[in-house]
Amino acid sequence: MKKKLVSAVIAASMVAGLLAGCGSTGADTAAPAAGDAGATKESAAASGDAAAASGDFQLDNVNIIVDGTLTATVDSGQAEFVQQWEAAVSEKLGHPITLNITQLDHSDYSGTVSRTLTTGAPGEEGYPDALIMSATMLRQYQTTGLLWNLSDAYDNAEFQSRIIYPEVNQNLKTADGAQYGFSPTYGNGCVTYLKQSWLDKEGKTVDDIKTFNDYYELLKKYSDGKTYGVIAAGYGKLDEAPFINYMPEWWQGAYPSFYEKDGTWVDGFTEQATIDALARLHQGYVDGIIDPDTEEAGTKQAREKFFSNDQSTSEFAFTYWAGQWLRNLTDNMSKNEVDDDLGDKRLVQLPPVQEIKDTWGGYLNREAPVWVITDDGDGDNTREQAIFDALFDTMLDGDKVQTLWTYGAEDVHWSVKAETFTTNADDPDKKKDYEYADGEFHLKQSPNDPDTIWKKNHLDPVLVIAPLTNGYTDNDPLVQEGNKFFLANCVDAPAAASSETLTANNEDLTTEKTTLMNKAVVGEITPEEAVQTYIDDFGDISATIIEELNAQSAAQ
Repeated sequence: MKKKLVSAVIAASMVAGLLAGCGSTGADTAAPAAGDAGATKESAAASGDAAAASGDFQLDNVNIIVDGTLTATVDSGQAEFVQQWEAAVSEKLGHPITLNITQLDHSDYSGTVSRTLTTGAPGEEGYPDALIMSATMLRQYQTTGLLWNLSDAYDNAEFQSRIIYPEVNQNLKTADGAQYGFSPTYGNGCVTYLKQSWLDKEGKTVDDIKTFNDYYELLKKYSDGKTYGVIAAGYGKLDEAPFINYMPEWWQGAYPSFYEKDGTWVDGFTEQATIDALARLHQGYVDGIIDPDTEEAGTKQAREKFFSNDQSTSEFAFTYWAGQWLRNLTDNMSKNEVDDDLGDKRLVQLPPVQEIKDTWGGYLNREAPVWVITDDGDGDNTREQAIFDALFDTMLDGDKVQTLWTYGAEDVHWSVKAETFTTNADDPDKKKDYEYADGEFHLKQSPNDPDTIWKKNHLDPVLVIAPLTNGYTDNDPLVQEGNKFFLANCVDAPAAASSETLTANNEDLTTEKTTLMNKAVVGEITPEEAVQTYIDDFGDISATIIEELNAQSAAQ
């Protein structure tokens, strides 16, 4: 197997479409510089017959690189997950196969992936057969010749007949029909959560909040210098697509990054909508509505302050990931004995305010993370097809293997056996008993924390593009409520931009925009000065990026 050549060294980090990251599911992005065009075309051509049967090629092992979106870690049942995966897939393939997992730290996932792919080669120790990428990473790597064109394999996969969200993977295909990534789920996004008890104090309901002004005036009532209307992980998350999802009401129709608008790429940070958004954020800061910790807060700090047991210094509103996080936030409030009298009704989800509906149309659904297969460059697809068959096709088999990817290992993370158990047995206020009959699907206590119930492994059973067919579904009403709400109130986020100049300058662009945004919010400069400074410092680079993006679009 020959090593693919990349024509330049690793460039600066690209924007992330974070897996659920904080919320949900995503990998950081850092891309290699554009690869040799000839090698890329050769790779695509060689992969044209991707659906050719793996024939006599026998795949004995598959090496994968994953991030934290595989929650069955080494400390929480990964060994049992691997053991059961190997048994199930070996049975399907008719021969033994082993699964080797390298789980990287989230903080430098993209950097480690870049170093691995550009300095190693297929067949070498530590080099992956398949791995997880963000959609933005995919766009960078698919031009290098390092990834296999799996379009034919995907189109002929067994799970095709059960797909209910075909658009997810159709949107990954290039103009010429090549597909280098596979998304087993859609992306998810953020919604605004409000504390029901705080609404009750004002005699309000969520139906009273129709516009940004309604929202703003209500937030004012909870802002006294100790408590605040809202907290977020930054005024804008300018290093993580879709950038505005942690404070959507304030950004409204602004998008402080490069995006395609009416068929033409623009730099959203230079638009009037961004000036207006910065002005709204500044006014919220001046009025004491936005918790000042927002500027430096990470997602962990923001959410922990929101559900803290000291509500005298907390906040009314918090925008965070949909679905599973309605349950997570509620459970954390319960652990901290916040609003216990409301039970699972502690939080209410706010529909998009009118200004969001009038601009984007709803909360933004981010691009889903993807799986990719590395191309060994030998012009023969049998190895790559075998990896697809063993890893991706079985991942959505609707039954045994998909259950492993969804919930983890049987009798470790979930079970259908009769059993009883108790969480928080030593705490009378939090103690909870569970009892299940034989044959009743249920999640078990987490292997690394017996006082919590396991939630999922890698695939979200509600976000998956091809549902389970064996009836093993977690019917948590809060999770179902959260996912149903998001799907009814979301639109797809703009596609992430990708160009050579953007890759080389993105770190500096992000640092500059974040610095200017923070200064404008606290009043050190005006919103107009923030945007003009950016234009003065990066206008030429911005223009080059836009030119490259529009040229790419024209070529497609």
